[in-house]
Amino acid sequence: MSQGENREKIRTLCHQWGASLFGVADLRPFKKDEILLPPEILGQFPFGISIGYHLSDAIVEGIENQPTPLYFHHYQRVNILLDTIGLMATSLIQDLGYHAIPIPASQIVDWKVQRGHLSHKHVARAAGLGWIGRNNLLVNERFGARVRLVTVLTDLPLEVNFPSEKDCGSCRACLHVCPAQAIAERQQDFDHLRCYEQLRTFAKTLHFSHNICGICVKACRGQDRKEQSA
Repeated sequence: MSQGENREKIRTLCHQWGASLFGVADLRPFKKDEILLPPEILGQFPFGISIGYHLSDAIVEGIENQPTPLYFHHYQRVNILLDTIGLMATSLIQDLGYHAIPIPASQIVDWKVQRGHLSHKHVARAAGLGWIGRNNLLVNERFGARVRLVTVLTDLPLEVNFPSEKDCGSCRACLHVCPAQAIAERQQDFDHLRCYEQLRTFAKTLHFSHNICGICVKACRGQDRKEQSA
C-alpha cells in the first residue's frame, strides 16, 4: 500500500475507536533531548502518530476554582481509552508487517518539568493538530486545550502532516485564571515549578491519586465553544 493508504487505514481504525483527532509527524527533525527514549530506539521509528480525544465540554465547564471529582474520573478514563486506541493501532501496524511502540497517554518520567518519554503535545504540533499555547498545552483550533493525547511510534511508511502556523494570537483567556500564576505572556516563560506545586496541592487536598488541575483547560475553549457562546 502507499503511504496515503497506510495512513487512511490507521486513521479509520482510530476514529472507529473514538479518536477525535489524528495526525502523523515526521520525528526525524526532533532533537534528541526532546524525547526521553534511547537513541537506538528512536532511530528505528521515523514517524509519530498523534491521536487526540476531545474532553467532555460539560465536565470541563464544571471546573471552577479547582478540579472536580467528575473531571478527575473523566481524565483517567480518557487516558485509558487513548492507551487502548494506541494498542489497537499498534496491533494493526504489526499485522501489516511493521513495528510500533505505543507511548502511554499519561506516564510522566519527570514531574517537576512534567515530561514523559516524549512530549505528546510537540508530536501533535508537528502532526498539524494545533500549537503550543501560553498555557503550555496543545491548543487545537476547534477544541482548544480540551484534548488528551497519545502517540504511537512506527516505521510504517506514512504520509505526514505539517505543523500549524497559527498561535494564540490576541487570546489571553488562560493568563489570569491560573491559581499558581504559572502562565506568562510568552509561552517559553511558563513556570513549570509553580504549576507542579499547584498540581501537588490539589492532589493532596482533594485526595486525588493523580496530579491534575484543568482550570486553564476550561479557559481555552476553542472555536466550537466560542461559537456556542456567541
